[in-house]
Amino acid sequence: MAIKSGQRFIRENRKPRVHIEYEVETYGARQKVELPFVMGVISDLSGKSLKDKKAAEARDFIDIDMDNFDQRMEAVAPRFAFAVDNTLAGEGKIAVDMTFNSMNDFSPGEIARKIEPLAKLLEARTQLEDLLSYMDGKHGAQDLLDKVLQDPALLKAISAARQSGTDAPVSEPRD
Repeated sequence: MAIKSGQRFIRENRKPRVHIEYEVETYGARQKVELPFVMGVISDLSGKSLKDKKAAEARDFIDIDMDNFDQRMEAVAPRFAFAVDNTLAGEGKIAVDMTFNSMNDFSPGEIARKIEPLAKLLEARTQLEDLLSYMDGKHGAQDLLDKVLQDPALLKAISAARQSGTDAPVSEPRD
């Protein structure tokens, strides 16, 4: 006999959070009857979705719960598109066009990855965090990095070597 997982047990035996009861008198006997709480929502939550939508009268009710929410969201593919002021550059606007396929797409990191200027900043931040992790415990590396940042000529040489794709050794900075 297979053992049921905890989540499956809760899903199958979950008590409803809303209880609606009323008393009924049947043939002189009073008894309590509990009605199930069922809620239907009729709404277009897809935003500017690129997927075709059925006419309202042709749509069916579907069950949505915590177990199938991401699948339902992927089927609807909610999308929004608009422009916001570019506060990074201080001028112009940034076009934002995002489609959400799961609840994870609403996290700040995922939103930043979908907006180009923010994606570049997020990538730079990730690279700086990687550099910090790499340099942890390497005492000479901090001194070398300080020298590179203080010498503009050396910094330009390293940048040019990286852009050209060569891994040519760069001479040590002169004191």
